Amino acid sequence: MPSATTHSQPQASTDGQARRSRRKGARPGELLAAALDLFVEKGFAATRVEEVAERAGVSKGTLFLYFPSKEELFKAVVRENISGRFAEWNEEFDRFDGSTQEMLRYCLFNWWERLGTTKASGIPKLVMSEAQNFPELASFYQHEVMQPANTLIQRILQRGVARGEFRPMDLTYGAYLVLAPMLFLALWKHSLGPCCSAQAQLDPQSYLAAQLDMLLHGFCAQTPSTH
Repeated sequence: MPSATTHSQPQASTDGQARRSRRKGARPGELLAAALDLFVEKGFAATRVEEVAERAGVSKGTLFLYFPSKEELFKAVVRENISGRFAEWNEEFDRFDGSTQEMLRYCLFNWWERLGTTKASGIPKLVMSEAQNFPELASFYQHEVMQPANTLIQRILQRGVARGEFRPMDLTYGAYLVLAPMLFLALWKHSLGPCCSAQAQLDPQSYLAAQLDMLLHGFCAQTPSTH
């Protein structure tokens, strides 16, 4: 029987190592998920790294192995949930075969489905409310989120102008017109929305449809009158 015991020990050791390896590999994702939850719930300043570590089920020291500061943790959260996805979104732009009106509709409604419905939609409110106290993070957000978002929207509008679907416009401010309703909806969701009565709630799909209708009536090239 001793031989059976001898053979079982390496297997148990191997299984334990595999579990620890899987656990270690999962830690960055767990930390980012915990940090996103706390940043959106409490804000950047009020969130302590100890809380993030505790919610993720690791020690504070383990957190600092992956993210050397709370600022770097926040940047990683933004990259994981928003800025790291712009390459994918630009590739979708390049492959899109429909009209630019259809592209703009796709942009608004897919933003809501992929980002607006998630906890990450609370990040813009966090940045806007704490930007003056954390100018480095505000600059980071401007560079890694706002600039790429503006560039992508401008590409969409420029496509419409070049194809004769949209009238000529100031692309910089045209992009802000598209971004404004998305930003408002995200802010509403994480501020007044939870406090309002059922009758005062916004329906995201209806809101975006109304905004899109107004945008397209303003953007679209006018058909010459036949009279």
